[in-house]
Amino acid sequence: MDGKCDMRGMLSFHVLWLLSRKNMNGEELATELEKRRGEKPKAGTIYPALKDLRNKGLIKGERSGTSVIYSLTPEGKTTMKYAVQYFCRAFGDIIRSEE
Repeated sequence: MDGKCDMRGMLSFHVLWLLSRKNMNGEELATELEKRRGEKPKAGTIYPALKDLRNKGLIKGERSGTSVIYSLTPEGKTTMKYAVQYFCRAFGDIIRSEE
């Protein structure tokens, strides 16, 4: 990314979307975000976001060996459903205009 368009406000949405596809640990999430954003988020960015989502009851973390595997809670699944609908309403016309 050229630094002119800051997409950090989308981090929680993006994490929820990724976890709706597959349960992952923090490093796996960071790698997936890097593939999509072109820049890997630092631990100081991703782990506070995960903590916030967990505090809101949208994700849960279960220890597996030395890492924590994150997954959506039932409330997180419902929230993700509504967030995708909102995203499509808010940004759908932008996406369609680029095609």
